Amino acid sequence: MFRVGIDNYGLYPLNLNPMETMLWALDHGAEGVAFSGLDELTRSRFDCKEVIRIQTFAREHNLFIEWGNAEHVPRDLTTWEKKDLFSHNRKAAEEAQALGTRIVRSCSGGLMRWKPDSIPTKQLLEEMTEALRAQKQMLMDHNVILAIETHFEFTTYELLRLFEALDARPGEWIGICLDTMNLLTMLEDPVMATGRILPWIVSTHIKDGGFRISDSGFNSFTAPFGDGIVDFDKIFNLLETLPWDINLNIEDHGGDFDIPINNPDFRKEFPDLNDDEMEKLILLTEQTRKKMEAGILAVLERKEWPAVCEQRMIRDLMYLKEEVGRRKEEGERVRDRQT
Repeated sequence: MFRVGIDNYGLYPLNLNPMETMLWALDHGAEGVAFSGLDELTRSRFDCKEVIRIQTFAREHNLFIEWGNAEHVPRDLTTWEKKDLFSHNRKAAEEAQALGTRIVRSCSGGLMRWKPDSIPTKQLLEEMTEALRAQKQMLMDHNVILAIETHFEFTTYELLRLFEALDARPGEWIGICLDTMNLLTMLEDPVMATGRILPWIVSTHIKDGGFRISDSGFNSFTAPFGDGIVDFDKIFNLLETLPWDINLNIEDHGGDFDIPINNPDFRKEFPDLNDDEMEKLILLTEQTRKKMEAGILAVLERKEWPAVCEQRMIRDLMYLKEEVGRRKEEGERVRDRQT
């Protein structure tokens, strides 16, 4: 069963505190909120009273909560200095446990492959494996799942190897927050990548987008839900096979990302990219081209997002709820015919 909510990242320009975000969600028909993260000032004020207040509000209005604020790369991705994530993630786990949710979204926000002076991905994966192994018991003690977002840090291939190295099991203490559009930026077909990582998915960022050819290779950009080229019908079909319920959390923002795959050094950063998946990506660029020529798709500059964020999040939420409702009705008709 799907429940449709929002991720608070899309509303950052409104400067809402957690309770205001919950109220916004309720007012606009969302069934819950995934809090990707809070700014430092807001989080410093997030005390026990606020936790109780939000938990009570969510329970009274039947809203789900997913938490965030965790990280998984034990480095400052600007200075590359090492940092201890244990206490940082323990605080996030404690907050999630107090809020009554098992989901703690984790994102370190790096663009390592895009920077030639970065620490090698292989080394970062090794350091991450060691750091997360040390957190396993702590996360299990708090009964939470660290949901690593499919961001611009690691591919699904690499994350699967991480889970294998950790000897982890799906649904236990570590999993995936599936960001459907970010997969494109990491040169992965969203449907194929979802299938690869499926048993580990516990949370989502439902985000549409476009994928076009550029002078340096490819360019990815965000789009309103339903306007882009992400095949959500196939992705939702896959998510429905999971042995647990999944919340569909709308995340949206402006901006685009250059993917300079024509640079041989950059291409080497994606050794798992095969011909079959590249062919899928090329097909997506053709779909994008047609939609852009038809005026359906266009790049929204990141600086323009604050002016449109609220209306676009409302629109995304409405369209996603309609899609989930349509799927539910279709499923009921099929069951009626079978009986």
